[in-house]
Amino acid sequence: MKTVSRFERFEAGDTVTVHWDGTPLDLPEGANLAAALLAAGIDRFRDTPVSGAPRGPFCMMGACFDCLVEIEGVARQACMIEVRAGLDIRPAHQSREGHDAL
Repeated sequence: MKTVSRFERFEAGDTVTVHWDGTPLDLPEGANLAAALLAAGIDRFRDTPVSGAPRGPFCMMGACFDCLVEIEGVARQACMIEVRAGLDIRPAHQSREGHDAL
């Protein structure tokens, strides 16, 4: 997993541990999850079901679904979630037919 980010780090504050695809990450508590993951160097949140093209946050307001991730077994938009301790986050997996496999 790469650690270099094109996004600025959040200012120092309280952080909590979440897990991204099994890897622990310390993210700022209460921050927007999509923004915090981008700042941590995560920019591939899912792959498109047909071509397998990588997707990451685009609109950051819940309209496009490119930031779709699986949180504790449920497909969610990362841009609509606040960081809280213990989140278990994984890339969203979709079937080749284009329907969510979750």
